[in-house]
Amino acid sequence: MMSYEVKVATLPRGLPQPADLTVVPAPVPSAAAGEVLVRNRFFTVFAALRTLLGGVQGAPMPPLRVGDTLFGPAVGAVVTAPADSGLRPGDLVQHMLGWRTYAVLPPGRWRPAGAELPDPVAHLAQGTTAYGALTRAAAVRPGDTVFVSGGAGSVGSMAGQIARLLGAARVIGSTGSAWKAARMPGYDAVVVRGETPIADQLAKAAPGGIDVVFDNVGGADLRAALDLANPGARVALVGALSGQLDPAGNGGEAPVEIDTYRLILRQVSMTGYSAHGDDRIHAEWISRFAGWLRDGVITFPYHRVDGIEAAPQALHDVLTGRHLGTMVVAV
Repeated sequence: MMSYEVKVATLPRGLPQPADLTVVPAPVPSAAAGEVLVRNRFFTVFAALRTLLGGVQGAPMPPLRVGDTLFGPAVGAVVTAPADSGLRPGDLVQHMLGWRTYAVLPPGRWRPAGAELPDPVAHLAQGTTAYGALTRAAAVRPGDTVFVSGGAGSVGSMAGQIARLLGAARVIGSTGSAWKAARMPGYDAVVVRGETPIADQLAKAAPGGIDVVFDNVGGADLRAALDLANPGARVALVGALSGQLDPAGNGGEAPVEIDTYRLILRQVSMTGYSAHGDDRIHAEWISRFAGWLRDGVITFPYHRVDGIEAAPQALHDVLTGRHLGTMVVAV
């Protein structure tokens, strides 16, 4: 048997290109005592890899260097597992060692991908962050108007639907594509960057102001939303795509000028949020997600490509906004 891994061939200048990555063969690894060996079935391609490839220090995940294997959320089938793990060959688990055919998982670095979701790929839905932010950092209340920046991406495509299910009366999203704007699930209105000023579009879409901002972009999107924030509005900062997708930067900063005095007068709260490593939020999300899927009130938008050799192009497609929802590679 042979395994394949996607490695960094060269550190990119600007946005990563497919040629910056290489798919190389490698021996199938062996699991040591206490470890689990899995054969990956699916993994996701996420925009934050731009930051890691840019060499940014201080991010939640370490920077990538030439020769490193990329990593990210994955679902794999167990090949071998310790007798006391509760796992059997063929069981599915979630972990963070995607971008390779086989992965060895240390203790505590995996969780079961149970049968509560009808499709194993659904375990890769980026809903934990969206759900956590919209129930904790900027809790949605019945009747709220919610704005989701980057509403067509892997997180935003879930956030719009979740906001609606949590009781929002009006949900507005932003995207950079008119094609995506016509297909984004859960939104009452979508503003499109690059057509007319986003502030003008958003003012028309939210004439009564905004109560909750789920910000995945920063930049002009965040500034326009804060100008329309109602008294007591809640803002969850979950992403920085304006910086991560800037070809002139390194993906590690997303500066924006805002009027803090106005926020003080309106008593607007802003909270940076990440659900990374929060097992309690993840379990709560999976339970809600499973119920919503059974009831047919939520979908998981994703674009699938087949074969690990397609992964380098898939990353470029994510960073250039080619597809709606989550990018999934079927290994």
